Amino acid sequence: MSFRAAFIGWLAALLLGLASFVALAQRGPGAKRNAVPSRGVTPAKDAIFARKILMNTIAENMDEIETMLAPGGKFEVAEGREHADLISVMLMAFPHMFPPNTNQWRQGAERDAALDTYASPDVWENFPDFYARANAMSKVALEAAKAPTFKEYKAKIAELRTGCDACHALYMKIDK
Repeated sequence: MSFRAAFIGWLAALLLGLASFVALAQRGPGAKRNAVPSRGVTPAKDAIFARKILMNTIAENMDEIETMLAPGGKFEVAEGREHADLISVMLMAFPHMFPPNTNQWRQGAERDAALDTYASPDVWENFPDFYARANAMSKVALEAAKAPTFKEYKAKIAELRTGCDACHALYMKIDK
């Protein structure tokens, strides 16, 4: 089994486990043990929490890459390729974590940064664009992981950063 396939399996199991844990914790001690969401719909808070974990993991991998590429950083080829490959896999999964019931951002609402969404309603209004951007950046990250030279790797990572920043500018709300 390839590292990529193993990671996808591990990531799916982790997200499922986290969603189950959060759902159990939210039900409280007196709730029925066998209570599950109806019709297989993931509760919005669980989906939001899972995508925050995924995005934070993407960011951590990107930070590791950018630290290696910064002046004075030490680039390790295998590690750089692994981080880029992981980002590619996670970006393939990312847009699937935006079911319609998670469209909950409201101007001026009090938010818990750890649990509440900062996804703009534009995600759902322009979902084909959002999906295409995640898919395109997944491909760029994979191209970086497979880049034959350091120069090409660095160029793909710069393209990935630009693409991520552009998507955030369009689809992420920030409280002011």
